[in-house]
Amino acid sequence: MSFRTALTGLNAANADLGVISNNIANNNTTGFKQSRAEFGDIFSLSDLGTSTRRSIGTGVKLNAVTQQFKQGNLDTTGNPLDLGLDGEGLFMLKDGDVTVYTRAGGFGIDKDGYIVNNTGLRLQGFTALDNGGFTAETNDIYLDTKQNDAQATTKTQFGVNLNAESSSPTITPFDYKNPNSFNYSTSSTFYDSQGSSHTLTVYFVKDSTGPNSWTLYYGADGKNPLGETGPPAVPPAITPNSATITFDTNGQIVKTLDHDGNPATPNIFDPIDIAVNLTALDPNSGATTPLNMSLDFTGTTQFGSPFSTNSVTQDGFASGRLVGVDVGEDGTIFGRYSNGQSKALAMVALANFRNTQGLSPIGDSSWVQTAAAGEAIIGQPGTSSLGLVRSGALELSNVELTEQLVKMISAQRNFQANAQVISTADQMTQTLLQIR
Repeated sequence: MSFRTALTGLNAANADLGVISNNIANNNTTGFKQSRAEFGDIFSLSDLGTSTRRSIGTGVKLNAVTQQFKQGNLDTTGNPLDLGLDGEGLFMLKDGDVTVYTRAGGFGIDKDGYIVNNTGLRLQGFTALDNGGFTAETNDIYLDTKQNDAQATTKTQFGVNLNAESSSPTITPFDYKNPNSFNYSTSSTFYDSQGSSHTLTVYFVKDSTGPNSWTLYYGADGKNPLGETGPPAVPPAITPNSATITFDTNGQIVKTLDHDGNPATPNIFDPIDIAVNLTALDPNSGATTPLNMSLDFTGTTQFGSPFSTNSVTQDGFASGRLVGVDVGEDGTIFGRYSNGQSKALAMVALANFRNTQGLSPIGDSSWVQTAAAGEAIIGQPGTSSLGLVRSGALELSNVELTEQLVKMISAQRNFQANAQVISTADQMTQTLLQIR
């Protein structure tokens, strides 16, 4: 009896050492979760299924090896597609029709533009929609590496200060080629529907009819695909080609009039949008439709200080190619383009389970779903019980090496003690055999 009981102890200690050695071996494995051997005692029962006060246990058995899903430390790598999870949840990967779950977030882009792990499994997520949302169903995350389409400029905003002490030009009428026929000028780049860039120049002329009125003239030059710059098209390329703005005694705009003398906006205290129809900029640019653009001088002032261009902004841009990605803590993957633009391409999906220990490990710090784990709860990072995504970091193994070394010593002592039981039982048997 003692032999068999001690043998179960040896087997248990050996299993414990096996679990501990696997933990130690994976101390540096990304996303690895340490395991724990759980044991139960073996007890003899009567034919009626009950034990007696004189019953003696018959050893130990291995009940289960469970993985501990506590958080591992995050190690900064600087690679934007190295994704560490801060909190609960698992990344979802596709292996054919099988969904694989992992905490190992080392990803890259394959030759087809999909985000994959180091074994080629595709990361799952929600695809970005044109309206700013995301799909409800998960898909392979695909990064479209083609060019980001150009966007024609629809609005340019100028914030300049016109010196209140300026005098009207001595040369009339206005001639953009003669600097003495205007007080100041400023320029802005804008784009047509094909992404070709053009330069818009605004000329400011102090009116002689009143100290607080200015006439604005605007012109544009075109650049064709060969890089040849044509002469400034002022004013034939622009209709209308002028406007008038009037300031109050505090230097703030109170009235804007177009070239026909009509209010540029219904509310004179809200002088937004002077409509400009740029129709003949560059016939070689590929743009076939007129560019309708508005100018916004809301930020323009007239103070007794030198002329200055404080801000010029516009909403157009040229086409661009994908040059990089950024991942937010909510899992949103943004594409960065060579034209300085960025847009959401997808969102990483996370899954959680009621019983994560019910997942079945398959290696590579990965698991598959089982009935014991329950149904996957899929959602966006940072929602419900799901954690956040840390871009540029990887979750390290959660193995605590010191703890494992202590457990190894304990398992070794346990093995030695059970071996000693067998040795003692053998000596007792030899003693019995020597009785005559």
